[in-house]
Amino acid sequence: MTLGELALLAIAAIAAGAINALVGSGTLITFPTLIAFGVVPVSATMSNAIGLVAGSASGAWGYRRELRGQWKRLRWQVIMSLCGALVGCWLLLHLPETVFATVVPGLLVLALLLVVFQPRIQDWVRRRTGGSSDADAPLGRGRMILLLVGTFAVGIYGGYFTAAQGILLMGLTGALLSEDLQRLNAAKNVLALVVNVVAAVTYTLVAPDRILWDVVLVIAVGSTIGGLLGARYGRRLRPGALRVVIVVVGLIGLIRLLMS
Repeated sequence: MTLGELALLAIAAIAAGAINALVGSGTLITFPTLIAFGVVPVSATMSNAIGLVAGSASGAWGYRRELRGQWKRLRWQVIMSLCGALVGCWLLLHLPETVFATVVPGLLVLALLLVVFQPRIQDWVRRRTGGSSDADAPLGRGRMILLLVGTFAVGIYGGYFTAAQGILLMGLTGALLSEDLQRLNAAKNVLALVVNVVAAVTYTLVAPDRILWDVVLVIAVGSTIGGLLGARYGRRLRPGALRVVIVVVGLIGLIRLLMS
Protein backbone atom coordinates (compact mmCIF):
# COMPACT_ATOMS: atom_id res chain seq x y z
CA MET A 1 0.00 0.00 0.00
CA THR A 2 1.13 3.56 -0.70
CA LEU A 3 1.71 6.17 2.00
CA GLY A 4 -1.45 7.97 0.90
CA GLU A 5 -3.51 4.80 1.25
CA LEU A 6 -2.01 4.10 4.67
CA ALA A 7 -2.89 7.65 5.75
CA LEU A 8 -6.51 7.19 4.65
CA LEU A 9 -6.57 3.82 6.39
CA ALA A 10 -5.38 5.48 9.61
CA ILE A 11 -8.33 7.90 9.45
CA ALA A 12 -10.70 4.99 8.87
CA ALA A 13 -9.13 3.14 11.81
CA ILE A 14 -9.68 6.10 14.15
CA ALA A 15 -13.34 6.18 13.13
CA ALA A 16 -13.60 2.39 13.56
CA GLY A 17 -12.07 2.51 17.04
CA ALA A 18 -14.50 5.22 18.15
CA ILE A 19 -17.50 3.36 16.74
CA ASN A 20 -16.38 0.10 18.34
CA ALA A 21 -16.19 1.82 21.73
CA LEU A 22 -19.68 3.25 21.28
CA VAL A 23 -21.51 0.54 19.39
CA GLY A 24 -19.41 -2.04 17.58
CA SER A 25 -19.27 -2.52 13.79
CA GLY A 26 -16.03 -0.60 13.28
CA THR A 27 -15.01 -3.47 10.99
CA LEU A 28 -17.63 -2.23 8.53
CA ILE A 29 -15.45 0.86 8.02
CA THR A 30 -11.91 -0.54 7.87
CA PHE A 31 -12.66 -3.77 5.99
CA PRO A 32 -14.29 -2.07 2.94
CA THR A 33 -11.43 0.45 2.97
CA LEU A 34 -8.87 -2.34 2.65
CA ILE A 35 -10.88 -3.99 -0.13
CA ALA A 36 -11.07 -0.66 -1.98
CA PHE A 37 -7.27 -0.43 -1.82
CA GLY A 38 -6.92 -3.83 -3.49
CA VAL A 39 -6.22 -6.06 -0.48
CA VAL A 40 -7.56 -9.58 -1.02
CA PRO A 41 -10.53 -10.39 1.26
CA VAL A 42 -8.87 -13.09 3.37
CA SER A 43 -5.80 -10.97 4.12
CA ALA A 44 -8.04 -7.96 4.75
CA THR A 45 -10.15 -9.93 7.23
CA MET A 46 -7.18 -11.25 9.18
CA SER A 47 -5.13 -8.04 9.18
CA ASN A 48 -8.14 -5.95 10.12
CA ALA A 49 -9.15 -8.25 13.00
CA ILE A 50 -5.67 -8.21 14.52
CA GLY A 51 -5.29 -4.45 14.14
CA LEU A 52 -8.61 -3.68 15.81
CA VAL A 53 -7.71 -5.60 18.99
CA ALA A 54 -5.78 -2.59 20.29
CA GLY A 55 -8.76 -0.33 19.67
CA SER A 56 -11.07 -2.76 21.45
CA ALA A 57 -8.72 -2.77 24.43
CA SER A 58 -8.60 1.02 24.61
CA GLY A 59 -12.39 1.22 24.42
CA ALA A 60 -12.78 -1.32 27.22
CA TRP A 61 -10.24 0.55 29.36
CA GLY A 62 -11.98 3.86 28.71
CA TYR A 63 -15.26 2.43 30.03
CA ARG A 64 -13.70 0.71 33.07
CA ARG A 65 -15.63 2.95 35.49
CA GLU A 66 -18.95 1.64 34.19
CA LEU A 67 -17.81 -1.96 34.79
CA ARG A 68 -18.00 -1.61 38.57
CA GLY A 69 -20.50 -4.01 40.07
CA GLN A 70 -20.89 -6.08 36.90
CA TRP A 71 -18.15 -8.68 37.33
CA LYS A 72 -20.23 -11.23 39.23
CA ARG A 73 -22.32 -11.70 36.08
CA LEU A 74 -19.74 -10.64 33.52
CA ARG A 75 -17.18 -13.31 34.44
CA TRP A 76 -19.59 -16.01 33.25
CA GLN A 77 -20.28 -14.08 30.06
CA VAL A 78 -16.54 -13.78 29.42
CA ILE A 79 -16.21 -17.56 29.63
CA MET A 80 -19.10 -18.03 27.20
CA SER A 81 -17.65 -15.43 24.80
CA LEU A 82 -14.29 -17.20 24.88
CA CYS A 83 -15.84 -20.61 24.18
CA GLY A 84 -18.06 -19.19 21.44
CA ALA A 85 -15.15 -17.41 19.78
CA LEU A 86 -13.16 -20.67 19.65
CA VAL A 87 -16.08 -22.38 17.95
CA GLY A 88 -16.45 -19.47 15.53
CA CYS A 89 -12.77 -19.56 14.58
CA TRP A 90 -13.03 -23.30 13.98
CA LEU A 91 -16.00 -22.68 11.67
CA LEU A 92 -14.02 -20.02 9.82
CA LEU A 93 -11.41 -22.62 8.97
CA HIS A 94 -13.90 -25.31 7.91
CA LEU A 95 -17.02 -23.69 6.44
CA PRO A 96 -17.53 -21.48 3.37
CA GLU A 97 -18.08 -17.82 4.15
CA THR A 98 -21.51 -17.89 2.47
CA VAL A 99 -22.95 -19.95 5.33
CA PHE A 100 -22.93 -17.10 7.82
CA ALA A 101 -23.32 -14.37 5.20
CA THR A 102 -26.88 -15.54 4.58
CA VAL A 103 -27.94 -15.06 8.21
CA VAL A 104 -25.96 -11.94 9.15
CA PRO A 105 -28.58 -9.44 7.84
CA GLY A 106 -31.33 -11.17 9.81
CA LEU A 107 -29.25 -11.13 12.99
CA LEU A 108 -28.57 -7.42 12.55
CA VAL A 109 -32.25 -6.64 12.06
CA LEU A 110 -33.11 -8.61 15.21
CA ALA A 111 -30.42 -6.81 17.22
CA LEU A 112 -31.61 -3.39 16.05
CA LEU A 113 -35.20 -4.21 16.97
CA LEU A 114 -34.04 -5.26 20.43
CA VAL A 115 -32.16 -1.97 20.83
CA VAL A 116 -35.12 0.13 19.66
CA PHE A 117 -37.60 -1.61 21.96
CA GLN A 118 -35.17 -2.05 24.85
CA PRO A 119 -36.99 0.32 27.28
CA ARG A 120 -40.32 -1.44 26.77
CA ILE A 121 -38.73 -4.88 27.06
CA GLN A 122 -36.96 -3.89 30.28
CA ASP A 123 -40.20 -2.47 31.74
CA TRP A 124 -41.97 -5.72 30.90
CA VAL A 125 -39.20 -7.79 32.49
CA ARG A 126 -39.29 -5.68 35.66
CA ARG A 127 -43.08 -6.03 35.93
CA ARG A 128 -42.91 -9.80 35.46
CA THR A 129 -39.96 -10.43 37.80
CA GLY A 130 -40.05 -7.51 40.21
CA GLY A 131 -36.45 -6.96 39.18
CA SER A 132 -34.16 -4.20 40.39
CA SER A 133 -31.87 -2.00 38.33
CA ASP A 134 -29.03 -2.93 40.67
CA ALA A 135 -26.24 -4.48 38.59
CA ASP A 136 -25.24 -6.79 41.42
CA ALA A 137 -28.75 -8.16 41.95
CA PRO A 138 -29.01 -11.86 41.01
CA LEU A 139 -30.79 -12.73 37.80
CA GLY A 140 -33.50 -15.35 37.62
CA ARG A 141 -32.37 -18.73 36.33
CA GLY A 142 -34.29 -18.38 33.08
CA ARG A 143 -32.86 -14.99 32.19
CA MET A 144 -29.36 -16.07 33.20
CA ILE A 145 -29.53 -19.11 30.93
CA LEU A 146 -30.81 -16.99 28.05
CA LEU A 147 -28.06 -14.46 28.65
CA LEU A 148 -25.27 -17.04 28.68
CA VAL A 149 -26.60 -18.96 25.67
CA GLY A 150 -27.01 -15.72 23.77
CA THR A 151 -23.51 -14.58 24.72
CA PHE A 152 -22.11 -17.91 23.52
CA ALA A 153 -24.00 -17.58 20.21
CA VAL A 154 -22.73 -14.03 19.65
CA GLY A 155 -19.22 -15.28 20.47
CA ILE A 156 -19.54 -17.87 17.70
CA TYR A 157 -20.71 -15.16 15.32
CA GLY A 158 -17.88 -12.86 16.37
CA GLY A 159 -15.22 -15.53 15.99
CA TYR A 160 -16.41 -16.21 12.47
CA PHE A 161 -17.46 -12.75 11.29
CA THR A 162 -16.41 -10.00 13.69
CA ALA A 163 -18.44 -7.13 12.21
CA ALA A 164 -21.48 -5.92 14.18
CA GLN A 165 -21.07 -8.27 17.13
CA GLY A 166 -21.29 -5.21 19.38
CA ILE A 167 -24.79 -4.41 18.14
CA LEU A 168 -25.87 -8.00 18.74
CA LEU A 169 -24.48 -7.89 22.27
CA MET A 170 -26.20 -4.57 23.01
CA GLY A 171 -29.49 -5.94 21.74
CA LEU A 172 -29.16 -9.15 23.75
CA THR A 173 -28.08 -7.61 27.06
CA GLY A 174 -30.45 -4.66 26.74
CA ALA A 175 -33.40 -7.01 26.44
CA LEU A 176 -32.44 -9.17 29.42
CA LEU A 177 -30.71 -6.88 31.93
CA SER A 178 -32.03 -3.97 33.98
CA GLU A 179 -29.10 -1.70 33.18
CA ASP A 180 -28.61 1.64 31.47
CA LEU A 181 -26.98 1.69 28.05
CA GLN A 182 -23.64 3.09 29.21
CA ARG A 183 -23.06 0.18 31.59
CA LEU A 184 -24.22 -2.30 28.98
CA ASN A 185 -21.82 -0.67 26.53
CA ALA A 186 -18.92 -1.15 28.96
CA ALA A 187 -19.75 -4.85 29.31
CA LYS A 188 -20.08 -5.16 25.54
CA ASN A 189 -16.58 -3.74 25.07
CA VAL A 190 -15.09 -6.40 27.36
CA LEU A 191 -16.93 -9.27 25.68
CA ALA A 192 -16.06 -8.04 22.18
CA LEU A 193 -12.41 -7.70 23.22
CA VAL A 194 -12.34 -11.34 24.35
CA VAL A 195 -13.71 -12.50 20.99
CA ASN A 196 -11.35 -10.26 19.02
CA VAL A 197 -8.30 -11.52 20.91
CA VAL A 198 -9.24 -15.14 20.23
CA ALA A 199 -9.72 -14.38 16.52
CA ALA A 200 -6.44 -12.47 16.31
CA VAL A 201 -4.43 -15.23 18.00
CA THR A 202 -6.02 -17.85 15.75
CA TYR A 203 -5.22 -15.93 12.56
CA THR A 204 -1.64 -15.31 13.69
CA LEU A 205 -1.02 -18.97 14.48
CA VAL A 206 -2.79 -20.42 11.44
CA ALA A 207 -1.86 -18.07 8.61
CA PRO A 208 0.84 -15.53 9.55
CA ASP A 209 1.96 -15.33 5.92
CA ARG A 210 -1.41 -13.87 4.88
CA ILE A 211 -1.30 -11.03 7.41
CA LEU A 212 -0.17 -7.56 6.26
CA TRP A 213 1.74 -6.31 9.26
CA ASP A 214 2.06 -2.70 8.07
CA VAL A 215 -1.73 -2.61 7.80
CA VAL A 216 -2.04 -4.17 11.26
CA LEU A 217 0.22 -1.46 12.73
CA VAL A 218 -1.70 1.42 11.14
CA ILE A 219 -5.09 0.04 12.21
CA ALA A 220 -3.81 -0.71 15.72
CA VAL A 221 -2.56 2.84 16.28
CA GLY A 222 -5.59 4.48 14.70
CA SER A 223 -8.17 2.32 16.44
CA THR A 224 -6.46 2.83 19.82
CA ILE A 225 -6.82 6.59 19.43
CA GLY A 226 -10.40 6.18 18.24
CA GLY A 227 -11.27 3.85 21.10
CA LEU A 228 -10.08 6.35 23.71
CA LEU A 229 -11.96 9.19 22.00
CA GLY A 230 -15.12 7.10 21.73
CA ALA A 231 -14.98 6.14 25.39
CA ARG A 232 -14.33 9.71 26.50
CA TYR A 233 -17.14 11.34 24.57
CA GLY A 234 -19.51 8.40 24.30
CA ARG A 235 -20.30 8.32 28.01
CA ARG A 236 -21.59 11.88 27.69
CA LEU A 237 -24.37 10.75 25.38
CA ARG A 238 -27.79 10.32 26.91
CA PRO A 239 -29.40 6.87 26.54
CA GLY A 240 -31.74 8.09 23.79
CA ALA A 241 -28.88 9.63 21.82
CA LEU A 242 -26.73 6.52 22.21
CA ARG A 243 -29.65 4.37 21.07
CA VAL A 244 -29.94 6.53 17.93
CA VAL A 245 -26.21 6.10 17.24
CA ILE A 246 -26.52 2.32 17.61
CA VAL A 247 -29.46 2.13 15.21
CA VAL A 248 -27.88 4.44 12.60
CA VAL A 249 -24.59 2.54 12.59
CA GLY A 250 -26.44 -0.76 12.49
CA LEU A 251 -28.52 0.31 9.50
CA ILE A 252 -25.40 1.49 7.67
CA GLY A 253 -23.75 -1.85 8.37
CA LEU A 254 -26.85 -3.71 7.20
CA ILE A 255 -26.90 -1.76 3.94
CA ARG A 256 -23.21 -2.42 3.40
CA LEU A 257 -23.69 -6.13 3.96
CA LEU A 258 -26.68 -6.33 1.61
CA MET A 259 -24.78 -4.45 -1.11
CA SER A 260 -21.61 -6.53 -0.79
